[in-house]
Amino acid sequence: MTERFTGSFTQQEPIPEEGIAAALEVMRHGRLHRYNTAPGEVAEAARLEEEFAALTGAKYCLALASGGAAMAIALRALGVGPGDKVLTNAFTLAPVPGAIAAVGAEPVYVEVTEALVIDLDDLAAKLAQAQVLLLSHMRGHLCDMDRLMRLCDGAGVTVIEDCAHTMGAAWNGVPSGRHGGMGCYSAQTYKHINSGEGGLLISDDAEAMARAVILSGSYMLYERHGAAPAREVFERVKYLTPNMSSRVDNLRAALLRPQLKALPEQVVRWNARYRAMEAGLAGVPGLTLIPRPGQESYVGSSIQFLLLDWPPDAVQGVIAGCAGRGVELKWFGGAEPHGFTSRYDSWRYAPVPSLPRTDRVLAGLLDMRLPLTFSLDDCALIARILAEEVAARAPARDAAE
Repeated sequence: MTERFTGSFTQQEPIPEEGIAAALEVMRHGRLHRYNTAPGEVAEAARLEEEFAALTGAKYCLALASGGAAMAIALRALGVGPGDKVLTNAFTLAPVPGAIAAVGAEPVYVEVTEALVIDLDDLAAKLAQAQVLLLSHMRGHLCDMDRLMRLCDGAGVTVIEDCAHTMGAAWNGVPSGRHGGMGCYSAQTYKHINSGEGGLLISDDAEAMARAVILSGSYMLYERHGAAPAREVFERVKYLTPNMSSRVDNLRAALLRPQLKALPEQVVRWNARYRAMEAGLAGVPGLTLIPRPGQESYVGSSIQFLLLDWPPDAVQGVIAGCAGRGVELKWFGGAEPHGFTSRYDSWRYAPVPSLPRTDRVLAGLLDMRLPLTFSLDDCALIARILAEEVAARAPARDAAE
């Protein structure tokens, strides 16, 4: 009998009871706006910032309405504006080039490798074109951050890290988001902490973070931020920095704080599911798993694999076969964008370059969520279904290989 998976790829775990209780308390007193506090009260948003700064080891943290807002504010806080160019991965999601376009700048796409990370050789060749790199740790894959920072520091290029998929990850023990000048995180439903929408921005750069706080919409209430620069830094920038009204609210912050506390335990659970999937897919003919370097501490909240150099109709056959058995895959090789899977040649508000190495990778790239609502048995079942569907359609290999 053909096995079928009946679970949901979009069902998240419930908000922890502690978060529900805290959110109810915020609703009962009605002070949802982050600056609407009672005498002596520290807002939930300010506490979230303090706790995330402590978790990452950053001096400063700002909570925002979304991860996209965090990236746009980081860019603007570092002086990026109309007509500037910003380097970024060709393999990323739409909010990354969207943040660049939002400040009037232009993305310069860098090729990606079969390991799904930025191609450092191509980056080295393009470093002279921009002063900022918005580096996307797409789908939780970290490149060699030591080499990347040597390249960027040598060229005077400031790095902003998009850590939407790497909250809780690290490279050589350094948390994701702490290598570059600023780190941006997401609290959207499918990320590692969930408030529906939400974002966090960290930095050790006092002046850039002061600008970011004012850009977020602090008015002159910046002293109510616990993980922010000193007052004198704000005095230097407050009259020169516009308000973009991208604040988080106390309700979302209340939901997030207990999840943040539980993050290390959740990472262990995600990685157990990732390893179960990896074990089930190892050795499947025609399927290439993505290597995980020893220096990388990852968070396996999704898994990717390549059907390299497969004909498009064979890839589509795997997707359809899996869908018929309850397994949802995203494909980055389709001719038209679908759902979350738009790519660099879909974003025609910016120049579309020729990126043949990236095109080859994306043509065979399949992506799948691993929510914590999956059991290890679920992962084993999904892996069996995937293995069967891929093996049934794998193109015949040249006998001379």
